[in-house]
Amino acid sequence: METSDNAENANEPTEALTGIAAQDWDRASADPQYRAAVVDLLGALAYGELAAFERLAEDAKLAPSLDDKAELAKMAAAEFGHFQRLRDRLTAIDVEPTGAMEPFAAALDEFHRQTAPSDWLEGLVKAYVGDSIASDFYREVAARLDSDTRALVLTVLDDTGHATFAVEKVRAAIEAEPRVGGRLALWARRLMGEALSQAQRVVADRDALSTMLVGGVADGFDLAEVGKMFSRITEAHTKRMAALGLAA
Repeated sequence: METSDNAENANEPTEALTGIAAQDWDRASADPQYRAAVVDLLGALAYGELAAFERLAEDAKLAPSLDDKAELAKMAAAEFGHFQRLRDRLTAIDVEPTGAMEPFAAALDEFHRQTAPSDWLEGLVKAYVGDSIASDFYREVAARLDSDTRALVLTVLDDTGHATFAVEKVRAAIEAEPRVGGRLALWARRLMGEALSQAQRVVADRDALSTMLVGGVADGFDLAEVGKMFSRITEAHTKRMAALGLAA
């Protein structure tokens, strides 16, 4: 997944850590509801990384050159490495990885079905915009997790190199053919809407995750804060659109 434009705010809170955020996994997981929320979070992340690996490998077929194909293959390998870390962590805390991922497979598969790119450029924009929205969301949540889980989540959200690669390729394509920009801007706006809707559906279906977000488990989130969180995600999306040379 991609590095967030507001990652600094999510990664390193300016205030001293308190509550669960100041605890390690052994202490925090004594709360069964918190443990269930983390299992859901890691399951969703793991399936997302596996789906990203599959998508990048598929998008490589659309690459216009061997260099581009190799670059996407390298990124796909990095995503699979992230998936393996999450799978290993689930196993380490005595959770069956497939069972943790299954509740999220249908929603994520439907998102990718509805947002299948029609060409190489749309694939790049989807990887940059769509994955970054998900990364923003997970980084926001990570700031309220126990120290061990937070470190793992932030590690698997490390940029695979897709951000710089996508920006360079998309901007070059728009400079070569300016009218491409309008089509890609519409595509990016659609991705934004679908990604946010998908995230809201997933959270609404999982009681532990929704409780975490409104402050029942992890510290710092209440309904007002959730609204602010989505505002920050939207703002970061606008900045990415500008980086691509597209209007938000």
